[in-house]
Amino acid sequence: MTVLPPSVADLSDDELLDLYTAGVPDGPWLRVNFVATLDGSASASGRTGSLGGDDDLRVFDLLRRVADVVLVAAGTVRDEEYGPMVLHDADVAWRRAHGLPDHPVFAIVTNSGSVDASSRVFTEAPVRPVVLTSGSGASSPSGRALADVADVVECGSASVDVGAVRSALASRGLDRIHCEGGPSFLGALVAADAVDELTLTIDPTLEGGEGPRIATGSSPELRRMRPAHVLLGDGGVLLTRWVRDR
Repeated sequence: MTVLPPSVADLSDDELLDLYTAGVPDGPWLRVNFVATLDGSASASGRTGSLGGDDDLRVFDLLRRVADVVLVAAGTVRDEEYGPMVLHDADVAWRRAHGLPDHPVFAIVTNSGSVDASSRVFTEAPVRPVVLTSGSGASSPSGRALADVADVVECGSASVDVGAVRSALASRGLDRIHCEGGPSFLGALVAADAVDELTLTIDPTLEGGEGPRIATGSSPELRRMRPAHVLLGDGGVLLTRWVRDR
């Protein structure tokens, strides 16, 4: 495990990327990125945006920089008011220099197919998004409307199968998966033992309310993770990286 007591601000982008990509093999790799308070809440006042601070946002952008696809559940897209998956100019330049497309693909997971096809996520997307849904979701009126603005992929009949999601993305050459939630979807990923890596920012606050955990679900089995690094961010924020111990 690497422990770096200086501020994340003392590290260059390349140094941070070296830490966050160390040990990532060729082929499919699913990273999940979350922020939580000291008492385990994944949000404050219903949103994650007030947690983590500038260093968390910097790492968040860097993790998108190296991703083939950004994977998010539809509820999180709505709750966090996602826009189109457009990276900053510096990230685009880095990707071009490393032989990657300018922007990662935006993939949205929805059991029901109930995603607004008129959202900026689709209408202003630099790359055609992918919607991963069930058979019933794909055949619903909203699912059929999505087919005009996204590639709609069936990953299960009545509900989305997590294993099918990974396979569908891999079949498109989207190996480096960067998942941004939400808690229910992470719970499903944990239950399927599909998480290869968790990057968790710990905000030095106590929420004390009814905020959700980063993962919710019914899986009783513990999944052992190995610490890869702990970085100290501005204001006492801890930026941690955990890799599945298989």
